[in-house]
Amino acid sequence: MRRQAAKGVSDATECEGEMMVMLNSTSSSPLDLLMSNTSSTLTEGAVAISKDSFSNALTKNIVAMLVWLALSVINGSMVHTFLRHSLFYENPRYIMFIYMVINDALQLSLVTALYVVSYIFRKIHASVCCFLIMTAVLTTRSTPLILAGMSVERYISICFPLHYGQMCTVPRTLLLIGVILILAVTPPITDLLITIVHRPRTYFHTTIFCDHPLLFRHQSIYYKNCVFDGVYLSFVSLTLLYTYCRIMLTARAASMGLASVKRARNTVLLHGLQLLLCMLAFVVPSLQAALISIFPRFSLEIRYIFFLVVYIIPRFMSPIIYGFRDELFRKYWTRYLACRGQNIVRVRPVLLKVNL
Repeated sequence: MRRQAAKGVSDATECEGEMMVMLNSTSSSPLDLLMSNTSSTLTEGAVAISKDSFSNALTKNIVAMLVWLALSVINGSMVHTFLRHSLFYENPRYIMFIYMVINDALQLSLVTALYVVSYIFRKIHASVCCFLIMTAVLTTRSTPLILAGMSVERYISICFPLHYGQMCTVPRTLLLIGVILILAVTPPITDLLITIVHRPRTYFHTTIFCDHPLLFRHQSIYYKNCVFDGVYLSFVSLTLLYTYCRIMLTARAASMGLASVKRARNTVLLHGLQLLLCMLAFVVPSLQAALISIFPRFSLEIRYIFFLVVYIIPRFMSPIIYGFRDELFRKYWTRYLACRGQNIVRVRPVLLKVNL
């Protein structure tokens, strides 16, 4: 009887732990998609992982690395163009833009690294995983806030053109970037603190499969992130909607269709599209879990498709919005690309000494 009772308590504890992990796995964490290369069964003490076939794994990793390389070259050329000309880093608009480019490049590099590492090493040191996950969450949550800041800058330039020079300055832009970093770093820091309180000190010296819900597994983290994401995304959405409506009203009030107003309106619309793509990172985990439960045979393909849609495609938006659409930046950027693409052979004249 005692053995049966003890076994019943053990089974109940195991089921409770499994339910807790499953609850966290369907949270709004944007890094839940990083397990796109595995079909896993979660329990309290272990993760049963079935790896993809070698050919599929090789193909997926090659595609991910090629996309990362292409975007890294584009982003690197943009940053180089920005740093070479003072008219860009003295303009708040381009400062926010280049911050977006650097944030996207860092996020893509971290997510791609986590994706590739998960194929090579099934488990890594928990402290290393913690650093990678927290930095990736920081960059992911920074993107919508940067979009809100850039939309407000466009709103001020169109609706308050006479006060633009006083309201949008370089020091205030740097202060805004600092506020964005503080707001974005708060959720991962609190995740870490909650885990430190409820886990033993030796927890970060173990090896785990690097995934957000497996690293930060306490139930309070799930509810905290739900509340934070709701307030966070509502604020950004209302900001974009307000700035777009005010720019539209300014365009209608103008006697003639100003090209600058039309460009600002289209820019805010593209920011809205970016926001929708960014919001996928917060709502897709639940949809992904539902699709995998319905089509378990295609779990690997579903995870990989969501990985591409949520993390890869939105990274192409920033170069399109400012790299191609902005005439001034495009002028200097294409000049830089043309100079780098040409193989110029310089011939230096040689002076020959003639003895007479």
